[in-house]
Amino acid sequence: MPRQPVLPEALDATGFRLLNEWQRDFPLESRPFARIAQQVGSDEAAVIAAYRDMSAQGLVSRVGAVFAPRRLGASALAALAAPPDRLEAVAARVSREPAINHNYQREHRYNLWFVVTAASRAQLDEVVSGIERDTGCAVIVLPLEEEFHIDLGFDLKAGGVGRRPHAGGRAGEPITLGNADGGCELPAIERQLIGALQGGLALEPRPFATLAARVGLSEGEVIDCIARWVDEGLIRRFGVVVRHHELGLEANAMCVWDVPDAEVSALGRRLAQEAAVTLCYRRSRVLPDWPYNLFCMIHGSAREEVLAAREDLAARLGLDRYPHTVLFSCRRFKQTGARYLHAKDLAHV
Repeated sequence: MPRQPVLPEALDATGFRLLNEWQRDFPLESRPFARIAQQVGSDEAAVIAAYRDMSAQGLVSRVGAVFAPRRLGASALAALAAPPDRLEAVAARVSREPAINHNYQREHRYNLWFVVTAASRAQLDEVVSGIERDTGCAVIVLPLEEEFHIDLGFDLKAGGVGRRPHAGGRAGEPITLGNADGGCELPAIERQLIGALQGGLALEPRPFATLAARVGLSEGEVIDCIARWVDEGLIRRFGVVVRHHELGLEANAMCVWDVPDAEVSALGRRLAQEAAVTLCYRRSRVLPDWPYNLFCMIHGSAREEVLAAREDLAARLGLDRYPHTVLFSCRRFKQTGARYLHAKDLAHV
């Protein structure tokens, strides 16, 4: 039985609800925090203060949008093998790059894993080339080929590490790309809005009005646009984005298998339905160094909990008849929201 995440002692019942119940379906209306306050029996000012405090503690990364991968720009998981005595220096160089939103050390010869997001594939390639040039380490780039489950909303009251139900659509449904090179084809004003939204909402009574003022739209236009993006799937979910380490989910493993191409889609869809799986997708192989194409993430309060969940699902699905390995996270060097559009991408809009 998975263990309950270890939440901060100062977090009361209302604070728990603020963290747990608005990871999605955040109110898209003029005074969203007043609506939440009404639901939890509090007042608007107290709710805003609570979210500000949780942000200061690191429990909340932001309140805002989680964009669907490869719907807005280009993104890829990447890795390199840093010499152990240079790992921290190489990690620091990777983390300095604005296009990097996650950067972790993992237990493998490829010991540094990071996510690159950019406005186009050409820009993504530039970022990777710069890292290779500055570190002297070859980077393997693993683009997403098929999505089975990508959400990372955590159910903190499920008696353990439950995950939120899949948000909209079916697991494994085809990915809709922006254009041939992964660039963004949205109208200029919508690109500006995304640029302003990437960092999250201001924690104040009328955050959408503040957002609207930054891009020259009305509050109603901003709310309508965000609601449309949610309906269309450009935004995977809109709400409170929690930081799992700070909430006690300190162990996580990337579990990978080398599955024949003819079988990987069906198996990936089955794997994505497992409650222990927080992410599941197919990525490109990079032969001969990286033969694995099926990935899933499992989060837990302790290493043994993650391993037990992994062994259980692998046994039931017959996964370990394929070549496989498990890469536990050792250190987190960077974790922020994805930023597909940067100032240089918006300067000419």
